[in-house]
Amino acid sequence: MKITEQEVRYVADLANLTLTDEEVARFRGDLDGILEHIGKLNELDLAGVEPMAQVLFEGAEADELRMDIPQPPLGNEAALANAPLAGAGYFKVPLVIER
Repeated sequence: MKITEQEVRYVADLANLTLTDEEVARFRGDLDGILEHIGKLNELDLAGVEPMAQVLFEGAEADELRMDIPQPPLGNEAALANAPLAGAGYFKVPLVIER
């Protein structure tokens, strides 16, 4: 699968990135490699493989994840207690995207 220069520029625009022509060429090659690898993975025969709900770490047979026990929520006041700037019940942050 070959990705075009226009597709690289489109994705860069979605990410609000300005790329030079050299960067577009480099990313085009990188993305082509990624898509080629995914194509190879799609060729694998997974007919007898059961889907996994959780990937567990390598450990002893007795190792298991902790129980998922619901806890009371933190609450607005506690969440904002250490905020450098808060107001109206929200965190206030500087504007970073201007579009």
